[in-house]
Amino acid sequence: MTTNNRMELTAAIEALRALKRPVDVVLYTDSKYVCSGIEEWLPNWKRRDWRTADRKPAKNVGLWQALAAARTPHKIRWQWVRGHDGNVGNEHVDALANAAIDAMLAVPSAR
Repeated sequence: MTTNNRMELTAAIEALRALKRPVDVVLYTDSKYVCSGIEEWLPNWKRRDWRTADRKPAKNVGLWQALAAARTPHKIRWQWVRGHDGNVGNEHVDALANAAIDAMLAVPSAR
């Protein structure tokens, strides 16, 4: 039980955590939520104590904090790509994610 945005954030966090040393990296994502959040919204949320411009609590704060921490040792260029538009890397990752979901759903205790 989750949301697409939470999974997009989790994917970016885990990708960065998998890096064994500080590196310069291009992180590709088809999530405008992740790209806009990390590049535009995050500094403002932090400045406003994790509240949006209209003073509502920001969503997924724990994941945004984890992503901010995971990016710290690295120099990252965030690159948005259109999903399901023929980008080879994006299509491959989508196929892997779908295969993992299928495998999880095939296990009776995972339902």
